[in-house]
Amino acid sequence: MSASPQKCCINPSILSADFANLEAELARISNADAAHVDVMDNHFVPNLTIGLPVVQRLQKVSPIPLDAHLMIADADRWAPMFADAGLDSVTFHVEAAVAPIKLARELRARGSKAGMALRPATPVEPYLDMLSELDMLLIMTVEPGFGGQAFLDVTLPKIRRAREAVDGSGVNVAIQVDGGVTEENIARAAEAGANIFVAGSSVYGKPSPEEAIESLRKNAQLAFAK
Repeated sequence: MSASPQKCCINPSILSADFANLEAELARISNADAAHVDVMDNHFVPNLTIGLPVVQRLQKVSPIPLDAHLMIADADRWAPMFADAGLDSVTFHVEAAVAPIKLARELRARGSKAGMALRPATPVEPYLDMLSELDMLLIMTVEPGFGGQAFLDVTLPKIRRAREAVDGSGVNVAIQVDGGVTEENIARAAEAGANIFVAGSSVYGKPSPEEAIESLRKNAQLAFAK
């Protein structure tokens, strides 16, 4: 893997947090780089979480930037509204977008970083020509929809190919992984080329989420620096 100037980031998923106390749960991860907000509509994925009004409120009280992951149908219509809420980053699934380049440009125009997510079985190669339109590429390491799933090692070659393409293109695109990330496997994802790591139960399932974040960050930085 060629060297990358991008830093390693830990973005805990509030999907594993206490939904009755989300403001307090965000405060427990104030040393994270961002909070990963999973928005699911029970159409694109078989689960239902929170919608735009809740995310708008979280944006006002969060001590750290919000990184929204939209696992929803009709992404072209809804994603810009999340950018309008002031979120640092909004990620749509390419499988749910009709015009992904147009959508990515619209997100950026509204002040948000543009992220594009791929399910585990979706190949990355058809979308490499649009890297310059993105700020982040999310490689799902589980099937989207539910937390607590095991990391799929079969996605590691795709992460490597994405990193090689990003480094070869010279564009500044982060590579995020989401699903089953733990202290034990985060190094493998980092060595493959990921530099933003979403972790839910591996953070909120620990006695001290802040200590869990630092441990994950240390393991990722050591591997990513190789």
